Amino acid sequence: MKCIVGLGNPGKRYKDTRHNVGFMAIDELIRRNHWELDKSKFNGNYTVEHIGNEKVILLQPQTFMNLSGESIKPLMNYYNIDVEDVLVIYDDLDLPAGKIRLRQKGGHGGHNGIRSTIDHLGTKEFKRIRIGVGRPVKPIPVVDYVLGNFSEEEQADIAISIKNSADACEMWLKKPFLEVMNEYNS
Repeated sequence: MKCIVGLGNPGKRYKDTRHNVGFMAIDELIRRNHWELDKSKFNGNYTVEHIGNEKVILLQPQTFMNLSGESIKPLMNYYNIDVEDVLVIYDDLDLPAGKIRLRQKGGHGGHNGIRSTIDHLGTKEFKRIRIGVGRPVKPIPVVDYVLGNFSEEEQADIAISIKNSADACEMWLKKPFLEVMNEYNS
């Protein structure tokens, strides 16, 4: 069993913000496979589905970004999911809008959702898809920027990165993550 987690903030206010690209990637997987997040437990909304022979859980923590690990760890414990079978999708200021970067492990890079995940899992060794949201052009606080909506110019690029992230997730359910990294990081 594999678990794909999209990080974001719950509620309509945050729906289309930069910080919610992880939720958007999960929404894309849900849409294209005609699924729904039909379970609510572990401070998250999730579904248990199959793609080919692989059983997969898609999770959107409802704890708010900074407490994401409080949802991920209990779900992993309940379903007995190993950390090597977890993939976390989240926003990254250091990548331009429209770019994605896959990693097998790493630090939090100042991202509080990843910091919480590392703290609760007790390891930095989990798979990630970083979706670029770029840095603000105007001098505004980072918090205001990531909780803001995409500009019209960014929307097409973000749509591509969401599609590519969902494609990478589906590929990971069939192939080793290293192959997926080689495909999408090139």
